Amino acid sequence: MAETHVLFVEDDDVIREATQLALERDGFAVTAVPDGLTGLASFRADRPDIALLDVMVPGLDGVSLCRRIRDESTVPVIMLSARADSIDVVLGLEAGADDYVTKPFDGAVLVARIRAVLRRFGHASGGRSGGGEAEPAAEGGVLVFGDLEVDTEGMEVRKGGEQVALTPTEMRLLLEFSSAPGTVLSRDKLLERVWDYGWGGDTRVVDVHVQRLRTKIGQDRIETVRGFGYKLRA
Repeated sequence: MAETHVLFVEDDDVIREATQLALERDGFAVTAVPDGLTGLASFRADRPDIALLDVMVPGLDGVSLCRRIRDESTVPVIMLSARADSIDVVLGLEAGADDYVTKPFDGAVLVARIRAVLRRFGHASGGRSGGGEAEPAAEGGVLVFGDLEVDTEGMEVRKGGEQVALTPTEMRLLLEFSSAPGTVLSRDKLLERVWDYGWGGDTRVVDVHVQRLRTKIGQDRIETVRGFGYKLRA
């Protein structure tokens, strides 16, 4: 099996070299670069399997780099931020990142997050991760909610007959909602099912992804149930 190729963009020499060594010991092939412009060039040249982007890097900051990558690809992106409560975290997620890790981080935690993201991206073409049966299924595994069609076999979404481009994380999130329309799903449950968190996580990850999904399938399609979570309008 080919090694998983990681693009790592980090301007701190010590962190960059130590993290690269740690990832390589765990079997990853790593391209480590010190700035955003070099990172963008490396991404376009090498097409890595996953990108780790520090928020504060010179040339092209991590958020802008994430946005550039997302314009061209659905490759998974994890942002690295020095402050858990920073607006940078939300900006990175809004730019299209799938997850984030706060610095300083433990190498084992970073590897676990990388593998969790890769697992769900690998599963994105093979269906959802559990849950109830969806009543509105049509022939061929297509779920229909008004003008929204979710093809659970072809992993395609259409709104008003037009195909909607979703990232694998957004697709898995929609599959969770569409498998049980009208059922409230808590943020913690979505973190467990979509992000594969076996521990508590930052629910802002869920909130931002729900908002991103709403902009693509319709703002009124996913309802917020205050104090509980979200549900797909049946």
